[in-house]
Amino acid sequence: RSSIRAYDPRPVPPEMVAEVLEAGRVAPSACNKQPWHFILITEPEARQRLSAVYAKEWFYSAPVILVVCVEPSKAWTRADGVNFAWVDGAIALDHMTLCATDLGLGSCCIGAFKADKLREILQLPEGIEVVGMTPLGYPAAAGMPKNRKAPAEIIHRERW
Repeated sequence: RSSIRAYDPRPVPPEMVAEVLEAGRVAPSACNKQPWHFILITEPEARQRLSAVYAKEWFYSAPVILVVCVEPSKAWTRADGVNFAWVDGAIALDHMTLCATDLGLGSCCIGAFKADKLREILQLPEGIEVVGMTPLGYPAAAGMPKNRKAPAEIIHRERW
């Protein structure tokens, strides 16, 4: 999967969007709590409003924008107090972007947005947090190749 930053204006068929959402719905979560909520934005005016939170035209001109939110009060919390809502939301978002790629759609995980402004635009209720967003659409250009660390830099056996 590559981050796509140019989208064809063709609409995404509803059945493809449904398949992407289903991939998020069935994603694993800690203790199967599923603390996520997915917001689908398809109307051009609504997508344009998101330019106030992330001003890249390629983002809000994509035919679909998917916002992944979590409800931490519904998530599993580890014994040391670490709440897994954000981990669960990231897993769901990842499953959806991988499904989109499999369907021939592009996506790009967005985390650099104005969170307070997004809360206001989406009128999110108290206790709901945005993990990330992704545009969805047919790629108008290929993603950039990525450099990856060598396995020896990131895989450790038994001891650091």
